[in-house]
Amino acid sequence: MENFIYSINVTIPIFLVMVIGWALRQIGMLNDDFVKVCNKFNFKVTLPFLLFRDISGVDIKAVFDLKYVVFCAVATTICFWAIWGGAKLFVKDKSIVGAFVQASFRSSAAVMGLAFIQNIYGQSAMGPLMIIGAVPLYNIYSVIVLTFEGQSSQGEKDTGKIKTACINILKNPIIIAIFLGLVVSLCNIQFPTIIQKTVGSVSQMATPLALIAMGAGFEGKKALGKLAPTLAASLIKLVAQALVFIPIAAWLGFDGEKMIAIVVMLAAPTTPSCYIMAKNMNNDGVLTASTVVVTTLLAAFTLTGWIYVLKCVGLIG
Repeated sequence: MENFIYSINVTIPIFLVMVIGWALRQIGMLNDDFVKVCNKFNFKVTLPFLLFRDISGVDIKAVFDLKYVVFCAVATTICFWAIWGGAKLFVKDKSIVGAFVQASFRSSAAVMGLAFIQNIYGQSAMGPLMIIGAVPLYNIYSVIVLTFEGQSSQGEKDTGKIKTACINILKNPIIIAIFLGLVVSLCNIQFPTIIQKTVGSVSQMATPLALIAMGAGFEGKKALGKLAPTLAASLIKLVAQALVFIPIAAWLGFDGEKMIAIVVMLAAPTTPSCYIMAKNMNNDGVLTASTVVVTTLLAAFTLTGWIYVLKCVGLIG
């Protein structure tokens, strides 16, 4: 019951912030222009600040575990390519493939995930390590699939798509922020308090602004028309990936805080930044937003279930 309360305390407030955004749109306080500007602002400013703060604030050298980081990277890579291959084969509406793949494999590791880990273990060292192994690949792979499957790239030659994807990866502000955060951590650079507080203030805007914009831009009637792919993506996100890779993680000897971070990586809700990237790269925002909503609602139950199972088999304390 205690773990269920932890999960509820993490996921339900996030869902309620989205509801506030939706309600403000209904009464006319927010409009399409707000949603468009807010998504761009989050993508280029607040989310990069958040990731930079989380990574630069950890002593990477002291806690680095190569085996653990490699596992996170390999699991993320296998999930991405397997889901994309499956989507190309089984998703009939090819216009939603990019959004479906991103929403299915990309967890809210940096936002919801760290909050969940901290609820159980307090300040986490393994959370940022998991972020180093998975989040850069989340963004690189998302750029690739959204570039190749985006509506603006239809009819473009593969060589042109590859060039576009490479440019988008190099220009991606989230990837740039992760790289800079790693440099600051590894070089042990200490910023003045005034800089730290400024970065912290901007970082704190990332999650609420992303959720408000998502709620304001949520189109319920259109989402109902995409209920089947939404449920399929949610099942992959919350259950299927963890079902495959948690036994492998246990066999490799990961337990405790490391195992919790792996569960977050594999089975946390779809990150709100999926919606921001999908909208900014001409992919399906309706499917993405509905998957974020559904996975956020169900995660309290599925994450609690995973924790219960792991406690029963002695993999977490």
